[in-house]
Amino acid sequence: MATARWDRLDALRGLAMVWMALFHLSFDLNHFGLLSPTQNFYTDPVWTGQRTAIVSLFLFSAGLGQAAALQAGQPAARFWRRWAQVAGCALLVSAGSALMFPRSWISFGVLHGIAVMLLCCRLAAPLRGGLWALGAVAIALPWLLQHPFFDSRWTNWVGLVTRKPVTEDFVPVLPWLGVMLWGLAAGRWLQSSRPVVLAGALAPMLRPLAALGRWPLLFYMLHQPVLIGAVLGWRALAA
Repeated sequence: MATARWDRLDALRGLAMVWMALFHLSFDLNHFGLLSPTQNFYTDPVWTGQRTAIVSLFLFSAGLGQAAALQAGQPAARFWRRWAQVAGCALLVSAGSALMFPRSWISFGVLHGIAVMLLCCRLAAPLRGGLWALGAVAIALPWLLQHPFFDSRWTNWVGLVTRKPVTEDFVPVLPWLGVMLWGLAAGRWLQSSRPVVLAGALAPMLRPLAALGRWPLLFYMLHQPVLIGAVLGWRALAA
């Protein structure tokens, strides 16, 4: 079943993808000793702030996308097919990161989080107006409640940790589910009150971003291998 696309949403997602690629390119250059002065991507607010903004933009866009899918009456089979793709790619990310970063491999990164949050959003969708409040609770909980039980790799995916785990990517359900719920709530509100905001015409200069934004999962899986290969190739040629 074909569904109408929100070109402006695709462009917003495309913007997040370009920003992510530039961030990861900087990380790769730094990792291979090609960035001077050397940067600390784990504690420097310049980089940690960007990471938070990029993940927030992705998850908010994912919530908007769920609003669009629900409005279009997305069949269950299509939802589960897409979910399986996200979950499968999350497992591949874990395997790949274990090879490259054996001490800080990704056990619950952004794709793992999205896979769980998509299920949560589908369950919460009937709440409609209550999505705003539920999202606020999800965002606030990790600040109000932490326990050492949630500090292991088997439980830290919940998000109620007392310390951030040593990993290359960590996007737990709490608080990030709140961002996706707010995206879903915003999408539903825009559909009923301001449909032109997302469904309106797109400026010609933004069309490349919209085209890119239609392939987020493929881009996510391929951009880092391509970037790392390009950085290593450039370093070899320079040597």
